[in-house]
Amino acid sequence: MEVVKVSGKESNSQILIGEKLGNLHKYIPHSNTFIITDENVDSIYRKLFPILPVFVMNAGEASKNLSTVAEIYRWLLDQGADRNSFIVGIGGGVVCDLAGFVASTFMRGVNFGFVATTLLAQVDASVGGKNGVDLDGFKNIVGTFNQPKFVICDITMLKTLPQVELANGLAEVVKHALIDDISKFEYIEKNYESILAFNLEMLEYLVTRSVKIKARIVEIDEREGGLRRVLNLGHTWGHAVEKITGIPHGQAVSIGLVFSAKLSFNKGMLSEAERDRIINLLSKLGLHIHSNADNTKVLETLQKDKKKIGNGVHYVLMKGIGEVEVVDISFDELRKYIV
Repeated sequence: MEVVKVSGKESNSQILIGEKLGNLHKYIPHSNTFIITDENVDSIYRKLFPILPVFVMNAGEASKNLSTVAEIYRWLLDQGADRNSFIVGIGGGVVCDLAGFVASTFMRGVNFGFVATTLLAQVDASVGGKNGVDLDGFKNIVGTFNQPKFVICDITMLKTLPQVELANGLAEVVKHALIDDISKFEYIEKNYESILAFNLEMLEYLVTRSVKIKARIVEIDEREGGLRRVLNLGHTWGHAVEKITGIPHGQAVSIGLVFSAKLSFNKGMLSEAERDRIINLLSKLGLHIHSNADNTKVLETLQKDKKKIGNGVHYVLMKGIGEVEVVDISFDELRKYIV
């Protein structure tokens, strides 16, 4: 097991890579602890949960909203939860985002931790202290910055993922490589077939590298005032595509990465060979590289993104594989580009 520590301004977090769900009891209070999970995780892993009250939510992004949050608040009150309670989210990105938001707001905040059960959650959603829910389909419009006490990344749980969920997580892994790790990018290029075959040793290596990249960035800029914006690579355009089409998050991020690569090439920041390498790798990983969404509607949706600033947006572009730059792009410039 490898432990990666994240030091925040108000609290610290530890990411336990290779720890097991069965050892969750070592990290939580023995009483006054409540578990939030979804129906998919519950059906497979409930027998490994500590004997504690469990709220089982519907699986999927459609449940990540204020109605579900209110339902959980009422359940916690019925269960006798108080300001000394501890909440554990056991699940993928949706469960972690929602459980963290509930914990950060219930009775003005209680401590919480995660068991991340998907690759997406292990490398991204559960790490860094962002917690939130969607509003009217717009992603993470309501949220908080608050670090979990711990995140257990049980690599063996990835074996039960559908192939599409593995691909979703790999989009975020590639994103981290494009931001600051060309050697990881080359590693994925060389080993993509074994990775797609759920080679757990390789997956643990990728999780560890991604977590270390994100932890380093979060420690410098916990509340996304500057450097942390680089983690939005692929997400600005990708979130808008996800809102319009309803495709899985990782697939939308992949489309966003392709858009960013093409825009970076158009602006002379990325070579043609680098652009093509990025697109080819995403394709080999089973990720979408094209979208059927109307680009004009995508841009209209993007203008309600939380990264919007005035008549433009903070946009992450690539200066090569393993190096990015955040630039301010006006909506007029994006409109001219897509036309």
